[in-house]
Amino acid sequence: MIDVLVVDDDFRVAEINAKYVGKVPGFRVAARAHSAAQALATVERGAIDLVLLDHYLPDRTGLELVHRMREEGHGTDVIMITAASDVTTVQKAMRLGALHYLVKPFTFTALRTRLDSYAALRRTVDRVGGRGLTGQEQVDRIFSALRTAPTASSPGLPSGHSEPTTDLICGVLHRADHPLSAHEVAAETGLSRSTAQRYLRHLEQAGRLRLSLKYGDTGRPEHRYAWVTP
Repeated sequence: MIDVLVVDDDFRVAEINAKYVGKVPGFRVAARAHSAAQALATVERGAIDLVLLDHYLPDRTGLELVHRMREEGHGTDVIMITAASDVTTVQKAMRLGALHYLVKPFTFTALRTRLDSYAALRRTVDRVGGRGLTGQEQVDRIFSALRTAPTASSPGLPSGHSEPTTDLICGVLHRADHPLSAHEVAAETGLSRSTAQRYLRHLEQAGRLRLSLKYGDTGRPEHRYAWVTP
């Protein structure tokens, strides 16, 4: 599970954001904070993987908090969630290492897309690091794991689908030496079975995967998917 700290000076907004996070598989809200001081104290106690951070806080700005965290050696990941949309603030967030920047107001789907891409990044880093791989291809995998965009700007993807998750599933099927079921894809990617099945069905209909059926002694046949080589 990815432990998240939700930071917003508005108690109601913090609660809404926390509920959104709780709806995304693999994430849980470890704490809430309503000021920079509370947030910093929580990060210093450890066990926080990701901070969802508002910029407008009562004691200091969100970016000032990130700067302080980095000065003290805290590498905790940050996604900005704020009404601040001016170019200067966005540029400062990028330079301080914010992984995503989500402008209020936003939808649950928009937040989930960012969280899904963040989870994909962590899986990619763990996979590459665990194998001790180096080189441009592995670096490209890590950086591409964070690429995300609203569904509407992703041609060919149905509503609710994200490019990072699609790329993650395609990578698993591309590397497999035999057809995989939705259960096996879910286990390999860390996604839920229903999510894996939804993406697999779309990829099969788009002609990127080949569907085969495996018949057992009883029950319905198992759907298995294989990468279609161009």
